[in-house]
Amino acid sequence: MTEKGKRKWLAAAAARREYYKDCYSRVVWTFRPNQLRSARKLAGLTQQSAAARMGVSQAYLAMMENGRRRVTDPLGFKMVDLYGLPATALPLEPGDLSTWNSASIAKAIADLGYPGFRHLRAGRSLNPAVVLLAAVSRNDLEVRVVESLPWLVVEYYGLDWEWLTREAKLRDVQNRIGFIVALGRRVSERSGAAEASVRLREVEEVLERARLVREDTLCQQSLSEAERRWLRKERPADALHWNLLTDLNVEVLPYAT
Repeated sequence: MTEKGKRKWLAAAAARREYYKDCYSRVVWTFRPNQLRSARKLAGLTQQSAAARMGVSQAYLAMMENGRRRVTDPLGFKMVDLYGLPATALPLEPGDLSTWNSASIAKAIADLGYPGFRHLRAGRSLNPAVVLLAAVSRNDLEVRVVESLPWLVVEYYGLDWEWLTREAKLRDVQNRIGFIVALGRRVSERSGAAEASVRLREVEEVLERARLVREDTLCQQSLSEAERRWLRKERPADALHWNLLTDLNVEVLPYAT
């Protein structure tokens, strides 16, 4: 190979590396083609008008709706806004969960509409499945944040449970999810939210098959040994079932009516 040919080959290889790096570093949206088409029609938009408002050609939108082009990050957010899609349509991108803390989780739950954190609302919502995974993955959370989690599963009972269960099992936090879902089901039963109750019962049954026998806390690893001994004796039935040291129950949740 000549020196010129070698430089050309190296330049092409570098371009390929940057291309793939770019592809895999971006958020990948998980819309199914039929979802895009249905959402656009429900929003009362023609393909031509939707494409114009998103700044793409009608042909490009048609290819996305047919599954022949992936939805990029900027276009995905435009679709969410334009079609009025729920937060569950947002990307399932957990990122580095170690960067989350009580403050950032509280803000994310506020942006998803939790009344108790109304004063914290300030930005764009994240997928509730990502927020819940971030919460249950923390060793210690403020009690007020833990108490908001059953609300989250009731409000967004249609989230991607398959993804969340898989990610929770990778981190051995499925018992925490199972307990939160159990509380959420009880909240939905009290409020008469039948559809949410049925779905959460189904999720409980799936998580039951992955229930761990080891003892854990509900994001309260800093509990003293004295507190742990007390909770082993006094914890509610759902906490005992899910092998968690916590006294959280539906009676103390401010939104459980």
